[in-house]
Amino acid sequence: MNNHDDIFGICEHVDLPELGLHGVLAKIDTGAYSGALHCSKIKVVIRKSDGKRVLKFTPSDNHSNSMELTRFVSSYVRSSTGHRVKRYLFDTDIVIKGKAYSIRIGLSNRSDMNYEILIGRRFLCENNILVDARINQEFDIDKEKKS
Repeated sequence: MNNHDDIFGICEHVDLPELGLHGVLAKIDTGAYSGALHCSKIKVVIRKSDGKRVLKFTPSDNHSNSMELTRFVSSYVRSSTGHRVKRYLFDTDIVIKGKAYSIRIGLSNRSDMNYEILIGRRFLCENNILVDARINQEFDIDKEKKS
């Protein structure tokens, strides 16, 4: 039997301290490979002060919390609708159930989705985490909409 560090439920409250996000309900999605964070105003620009490429975005539509990152990558991923889209990804810390992890997360406009944060199986596998869909069912917004 595998030694699993943690067991997560179908949803978990998470913190992304570097982005100033705390207590956000995230969907734990074994059907998704990568993770995503809802953001708006996502764009890459050249910063005038030093000529560096920076990724600018507003996490969770919190317009008082616009962010700039110089360390990021871009990649093509398959979206929830099955289309290939360019995403910007970066590494940050995430706190789940009181434990800090490192995560690579992509920026996406998830305004039409039920959860601002999606945690995919790459993160789950890297951290030896199991998912028990019976845990935190009361937070499963998707279940309520399908009823």
